[in-house]
Amino acid sequence: MLVFFYSFSMVGGILMNSSRVENLRAEMVKMSIDSFLITDPLNIYYLSGFTGDDGLLLVTENNQYLITDSRFEQQVKANHPDWNFCNTRNYLKTACDIVTKEHLSAMAFEDTISYQNYDYIDENASSDIVPVSAIIEKLRALKDYDEIKEIRKSCQIAGKGYEFMLETAHAGQSELELSNELDYFMKKNGTEEKSFETIVASGDRTTWPHGTATHKLLADGDLITVDFGYYYNHYTSDVTRTFSLGQQSQVVKDLYQVVLEAQLRTIEAIKPGISGKELDEIGRSFIEKKGYGEYFNHGMGHGIGLDIHELPNVGSRYLDIMEPGHIVTIEPGIYIPGTAGIRIEDDVLVTKNGFEVLTNFSKEYQEI
Repeated sequence: MLVFFYSFSMVGGILMNSSRVENLRAEMVKMSIDSFLITDPLNIYYLSGFTGDDGLLLVTENNQYLITDSRFEQQVKANHPDWNFCNTRNYLKTACDIVTKEHLSAMAFEDTISYQNYDYIDENASSDIVPVSAIIEKLRALKDYDEIKEIRKSCQIAGKGYEFMLETAHAGQSELELSNELDYFMKKNGTEEKSFETIVASGDRTTWPHGTATHKLLADGDLITVDFGYYYNHYTSDVTRTFSLGQQSQVVKDLYQVVLEAQLRTIEAIKPGISGKELDEIGRSFIEKKGYGEYFNHGMGHGIGLDIHELPNVGSRYLDIMEPGHIVTIEPGIYIPGTAGIRIEDDVLVTKNGFEVLTNFSKEYQEI
């Protein structure tokens, strides 16, 4: 069976009340595709709003099908009347049957599917099949008004969560206890679930960029890095703050100011047309000039939305161009074993004329 590969490009401003399915169909036209099989759960939700944990979508030139089983029948009828409900346990067979019935010629599918599923559609689809990469993900990168509203709310709750940690963190408490108390606080204040394993790293463990919480006890004089994200109505924030239990040396305080200045310079450069690579260079070059380049060992940021890591990318390897409606994190860090680890992260909306910091709460150095 003939298989094609396509590239994708998109331009434009913030999407306001537009049909996501119609946006996908516009891309299908560009690729000469008359059907699109959607299997990724986040992309299924993005296009249809369906929250069931099983099933798939098939979008054609003139129809849209939500293919799942009877467990979700009432949910689909109540919440998704604009989708043709296909009640079946054999999702891929039903999609292939529709392609045959409608005499469709080329069906795109997400290249993240399992080999087993690929093998099935390769053997059973009457049309050509076309593996595509990140088509819907690139549509998702441009947030519409409602998506921005949900992420802004998640960021507001994150600010309350940070204040809660500053008020409650104390010596003798374990990292895991602080993490669990944050989890309870965030859910009590309206979030649904954390989007990644919360990082609470103290003392020398702050030099581990991804040091998730352990049974280690906090002690007076510990530097503490917290990195957390929680979903609100399916959309997540992602924020990092570093603070201290008690006093730190002037060396640590100076390191903090270097990271903060690098972050501020990077954020202030955000505007439509700048690339993720250029943003990375702004903050990274400042850290390098201060003599700490070898201790900044990760990317400058990433997009957020329905997932904790989305497009666009922000890093030295990425040429992704910022557009109005993109939401990215900016998170420089310095991690010096035996001295300290410091990271500061904010969520930033790219606007028509520049940027808006959504996590607009305190990030000044604090000793509690």
